Amino acid sequence: MGFGALIIGGLFMLIGWMVSSKLKSKFKEYAQTHLTKDLTGAEIARLMLADNGIKDVNVISVEGQLTDHYNPVDKTVNLSEGVYHGRNAAATAVASHECGHAVQHANAYAMLTLRSALVPIQNVSAKVLNFMFMAMIFGSIFASSILPYQTALLIIIVCYALFAVFALVTLPVEFDASRRALAWVKTRNIVTPGEYDMAQDALKWAAMTYVVAAIGAVTMLAYYVMIYLGGDRD
Repeated sequence: MGFGALIIGGLFMLIGWMVSSKLKSKFKEYAQTHLTKDLTGAEIARLMLADNGIKDVNVISVEGQLTDHYNPVDKTVNLSEGVYHGRNAAATAVASHECGHAVQHANAYAMLTLRSALVPIQNVSAKVLNFMFMAMIFGSIFASSILPYQTALLIIIVCYALFAVFALVTLPVEFDASRRALAWVKTRNIVTPGEYDMAQDALKWAAMTYVVAAIGAVTMLAYYVMIYLGGDRD
């Protein structure tokens, strides 16, 4: 059971690393293109929020690279320093995308609401899964007397099912945020046609990271379901 999971996990880690590397290279490339409008990511974010009538969301700078995110709890658009101060196509793409999430929140976008509700459930599932694997590795000799093999498999399947649901729900949330972002920067004439293509390409590769995560979660779920149905104890 463990060997196959390691192979699948390793494969998707490799694919994820390749996609992440491609994403970083794209952002590095597009960060070299100075925006014709000469607006920073922070200025673009505040402008997009204002255009959508959102007055209760703050735009702040956070440390790191590609650490950008929208926090629906405290209503903040968190932009990495490079994006916050950047005046380029990459910063435009990221800043407007994160504001796309703020617009989703303001409009009570159903998939974002569902994703937010799933966050604490997924966090608990991750802790349970880690415990199960640690128990299997270090307590395999006596674990079966406490927790039967088939029951352990069912718990693992439930955890991966929750991961898969979370990953699949995340996809429309991310795609929709990018759609809103690109539509706004185009309508608002924030970018030239060339800059728009760069922003679109950058967001496409960002979305690919979520696609890989979703496929990986579904694959792991299918793997453990097949083991359970087949009664494989290896």
